[in-house]
Amino acid sequence: MKKTVLFLTAVLLSGAAMAQHSDKETKEDIQRHRGMAAAHEGAAKCLEAGKGEKVCMEELQAACKGLALGKYCGMRHAH
Repeated sequence: MKKTVLFLTAVLLSGAAMAQHSDKETKEDIQRHRGMAAAHEGAAKCLEAGKGEKVCMEELQAACKGLALGKYCGMRHAH
């Protein structure tokens, strides 16, 4: 129950934070998300091509420069 309340609170707060963006900021966020999605799609294609994780991570980091925080381009998953 406590986790559910915390989750719902986080959702409401994030919604409130998004509501504070101007139209220009929202459009910039949309472009950043599309850029990150394209970078991740490129990383997936790189891995499918068998180039290796190191090469593909370097390409992902280069493609995401200025778009997202961290070396995983705003997304981290378990390995």
